[in-house]
Amino acid sequence: MVELRREALHVSVSDPVSASMNFLNEVAGRYPDAISLAAGRPFDEFHSVTDIDKHIQTYLTHLRERGLSAAQSRSLLTMYGRTNGHVGGLIARMLDVDEDIRVPDEAVMVTTGCQEAMVIALRGLCAGPGDVVLAAEPCYVGFTGAARILGIDVVPVPESEDGLRPSTVASVAAAVRAGGRTPKALYLVPNFANPSGVSLPVETRRELLDVAAEADLLILEDDPYGLFGLDDEPRPTLKSLDTDQRVIYLGSFAKSYFPGVRVGFLVADQTVVDAAGRRTVLAEELSTVKSMITVNTSALSQAVVGGMLLDSGFSLRGANQAKIRFYRQNLQTLLAALSQHFSGTPVRWNSPSGGFFVVVDVPVDASEELLEVSAQEHGVLWTPMRFFYLGGGGSHQIRLSCSALEPAQIEEGVRRFARLIAAA
Repeated sequence: MVELRREALHVSVSDPVSASMNFLNEVAGRYPDAISLAAGRPFDEFHSVTDIDKHIQTYLTHLRERGLSAAQSRSLLTMYGRTNGHVGGLIARMLDVDEDIRVPDEAVMVTTGCQEAMVIALRGLCAGPGDVVLAAEPCYVGFTGAARILGIDVVPVPESEDGLRPSTVASVAAAVRAGGRTPKALYLVPNFANPSGVSLPVETRRELLDVAAEADLLILEDDPYGLFGLDDEPRPTLKSLDTDQRVIYLGSFAKSYFPGVRVGFLVADQTVVDAAGRRTVLAEELSTVKSMITVNTSALSQAVVGGMLLDSGFSLRGANQAKIRFYRQNLQTLLAALSQHFSGTPVRWNSPSGGFFVVVDVPVDASEELLEVSAQEHGVLWTPMRFFYLGGGGSHQIRLSCSALEPAQIEEGVRRFARLIAAA
């Protein structure tokens, strides 16, 4: 029998961050009755399989109205298709309606989830051994994990309590250049970030764009939670404020529609000029990278998303009103439960203005061992914040998520969590 040495495999196989996320899944599998304040997935009851056929039929009607024959429509949904996808134009209309983002259709690449969009952007932008990316820290592990697989270094930019500070970005970028490396892009989640829950003020967003221009950085803006604020206050995306084509916008329909469709997208309207002076759009150039990863995104999944966009009048915000109300109630429930059980104790937490996550500071080591005890003895799961730090950090912090539960489950989960912390 063949035996392979683990240390001879790529470093991503034994990456501690990836291993820790597998650990979370394994713990959840062993304790299925535990209340999970760890899962950041959408609430399952919003999803109906009957919607799938309805949206496909809407999309087929749309194709007929565009003049496609039955045979052409069948081929579009059942065969290999255009690498960058066939619903990019519909996504561009959605971005115009909901986010005031105006880009040509060809600037939109349809991806297999937002995770693929990250991989494609990283691979396309980082060409040399000295090219690195900056990322707000704590950082979503999917991004750092993707960079790890590609062998691209991620340089952390520490967040303050109110989020990423433009002056810190400028300092880190300058230090990277002084060390002989090239910072190519900055990754951040400006709205209700995973894991910190922080949302950047509008003025900070404008300052970040100025700093990016001065430091010659592109910005990778990931925006899965922007719809789910506690209020209806407009929170303009960096891309909508971008007048210099500085921002590559990463999106997904996982939270706003449902995860199983596995459709994300990348908006890259930057101009690329080759040695002969030929000018193209970055999204078109990146199609070569995508063609070597997934060939093309599932045509059937694209049809489902396309039909959903048509049925919603191209407004995810309008289509998600029930979800927005539900997630608002859940976040308010989580914050109220923390106040009920921890007021007057050394435990502290932030108060995000939206999204799925709250960070709790605890006077104990928030280790994997404590999580095991939490699951086994107290019936509640959570996520250690140390998973989201590259260079160490978060050892006394915990991320709680409120998206996948009913309000009563959140209240009971926090009660169990309080018992754990008291015992620890």
